[in-house]
Amino acid sequence: MTDDTIPVRPDEGFDEDALADYLRGRLDGADGPLAVRQFGGGAANLTYLLDFTAAEPERQYVLRRPPRGPTPEGAHDMEREYTVLSTLHEPYPLAPEAFLYCGAPEVIGAEFFVMERRTGVVVRSGELPEAFADANDAPQRMSRALVDGLADLHAVDYDQIGLGDLGHPEGFIERQIDRGYERWQAARTDDLPADAADAMREAHDWLAAHRPPFREGALVHNDYKLDNLMLAEGDPGEAVAVFDWDMATLGDPLSDLGALLTYWAQPSDPAPFRQIAQMPLDERFPDRAALVRRYAERSGRDLAELRERLPFYHALGLFRLTVIIAQIYQRYRRGQTRDERFAALDRMIPVTARAAVDVAHGRFG
Repeated sequence: MTDDTIPVRPDEGFDEDALADYLRGRLDGADGPLAVRQFGGGAANLTYLLDFTAAEPERQYVLRRPPRGPTPEGAHDMEREYTVLSTLHEPYPLAPEAFLYCGAPEVIGAEFFVMERRTGVVVRSGELPEAFADANDAPQRMSRALVDGLADLHAVDYDQIGLGDLGHPEGFIERQIDRGYERWQAARTDDLPADAADAMREAHDWLAAHRPPFREGALVHNDYKLDNLMLAEGDPGEAVAVFDWDMATLGDPLSDLGALLTYWAQPSDPAPFRQIAQMPLDERFPDRAALVRRYAERSGRDLAELRERLPFYHALGLFRLTVIIAQIYQRYRRGQTRDERFAALDRMIPVTARAAVDVAHGRFG
């Protein structure tokens, strides 16, 4: 909801006085006393509310930093997220504006950036939020807003806003496959069942053998899903923000759509997918096929061609999700986080790995 914050977790705090000293004179309205709370959602980067309202009404910001401990090369890149958001907010209003980047880890123990705070409703697992509970068409409306936001992002002229050097669209898919498998190998823990490794090897080999030729490049979010979207509290069909841009790059736009299908849960899905759903399991939400139709309408892409090409991207999304889950579980095993939400992730790793293989061979989707 509008206040989606909790007290800062003990193992995820930092020197708030040092931060206040650093921000003073660098950030508008940051001269007064600082109060810090933490946004409790999310599973990787740490996000905090910076509240200066004791001195100046409605003066709040959001701070983003990487998770504690070692991180994979190229992941959790706060400078990248700052670079994207400092320019993208102009042509793409759903992107919050970023104001300040600090690459000096001595301030709070890691690099970080500060962006504007937006308020609204973030829909996660469980029941629909109270703000939308009485609107029977809320699931359909928020789903349309979600897909439209993705199609509109892919239409942004990244060269025009100075992001042409953010990445290399050609070769993007190959890098996703190869680097994903390297990260999987690095993140595997010794308590994972052997069938997880077998499934990931099979998924990797299939993806490498079936990778599509390069067709087009676009600015891609790389983690686009329902709980990274914020909606207006009074209107489930009005998107007000998209969050978590640290993996944004230039690449194949259908990888974003495949990732959205990966995270999209339906009541008819197998039990393990219902258990890790990051959205309500409500039959009023459209199915994955309906999301694809809406994306085709909004983007102007050919629906038949999308349907033919998407199994590859859906399988790639599940392959990448398995890597992400393994990385999070590894951080938990190492003690880099004590967030108990991650304690049972080891049981999901073979499930998502096998799902990637099943989608590749047309057995799930």
